[in-house]
Amino acid sequence: MRTVLYSIVLIGLFAFTTDKRENGFVNSNFSFVQQQLKHMLKETATRNSLAFPRTTDASGKMTTTSMYDWTPGFFPGSLWYTFEHTKDESIKEQAIAWTEKLEPLKDFTKHHDLGFMVYCSYGNAYRLTGNKAYRDILIQSARSLSTRFSPVTGSIKSWNGFKSWHGNKTYHYPVIIDNMMNLELLFFAARETGDTSFRHVAVTHAENTMKNQIRPDGSSYHVVCYDSTTGRVEGRETAQGYADNSTWSRGQAWGIYGFTMVYRETKDPRFLATAERMADFYLNHKNLPADKIPYWDFNAGEAGYTPGVNSNALNVQTKYRDASAAAITASALFELSGYVKGKEDKYRKAAVQMLKSLASPAYRAPEGGNGNFVIMHCVGSIPHKSEIDKPLVYADYYFAEALQRYGASLK
Repeated sequence: MRTVLYSIVLIGLFAFTTDKRENGFVNSNFSFVQQQLKHMLKETATRNSLAFPRTTDASGKMTTTSMYDWTPGFFPGSLWYTFEHTKDESIKEQAIAWTEKLEPLKDFTKHHDLGFMVYCSYGNAYRLTGNKAYRDILIQSARSLSTRFSPVTGSIKSWNGFKSWHGNKTYHYPVIIDNMMNLELLFFAARETGDTSFRHVAVTHAENTMKNQIRPDGSSYHVVCYDSTTGRVEGRETAQGYADNSTWSRGQAWGIYGFTMVYRETKDPRFLATAERMADFYLNHKNLPADKIPYWDFNAGEAGYTPGVNSNALNVQTKYRDASAAAITASALFELSGYVKGKEDKYRKAAVQMLKSLASPAYRAPEGGNGNFVIMHCVGSIPHKSEIDKPLVYADYYFAEALQRYGASLK
């Protein structure tokens, strides 16, 4: 009996020590994120007040975008996550200021990324402050996003046009896997207003993405192009991946995260099964490096995968890592691990390993370096010859979110 009690005490002490150590890991990384954000805030103070951090130029200095790019919500979102963890009121003040600059986006309808633009900023702002004005902006943004939905295609149009890398076709109703991420805004609006049309759009879009964009092995097409008059699929191609039939790593990450989120909102087991298949494809792939930070495309350079004639991927032999894909996937797997039976440990352990890889000197920048971004070695779009082996503002956002989710799981 004494031996059993002694063993129980030892197990309890081990768990306590482990949690204390892991909380220290989360705290120290948020402290670093906080420092980098403060450096970046000093830099932004010298720029146009409506210029939002995105990446770095060839000299390593921060470059910015307008609010109408797809990425402006990530910087205020990172500020919100950092305030949530550190309780630093100066960070909160900046989070409010940078979020409120985005108010005009509530009526924006020119592309599909309002979820990224508004939910990552105003969504976190409302969650942490309860400010009803933020809620109203989110709901109007959901109305704006819904204007891009067609009942014929059953999907939200991503871009207004897409030119094939093969040089032979321009599509007029492209839908990209990234679009799954924008559905969270619609689910929020449905809950807050009771208007079921928001939920209908989100679920219908997810169902058609599941049917037309996810392959039987759990991998994903980046772009599915529809005929707007018949709703039929006209083509399945890639915009930012290596080849039409390859699996673009960040696209796979968007899918894992997106279907996990849709399951959370619907509890429909089809969406959970899809998220699991996509996660298993990622984690079990023979080309995934040991540190679980993927190459920019799972099939780059492999036989049987050929880029379009106009794609810059034809000119790139280096197998660049995309740390942004790992940050997104790590955050998604922390959530997914809470919904599955039998795979909890697999997904959680993989998420922790990714997070620790990202926090290592191989991917986490030195303080004050990397244009004051946190994460190094990301890829925007090799086919477009853009943001190759650079920091990306959304990698930092999902790194912070993954840290927050890991920390919450330790409590």
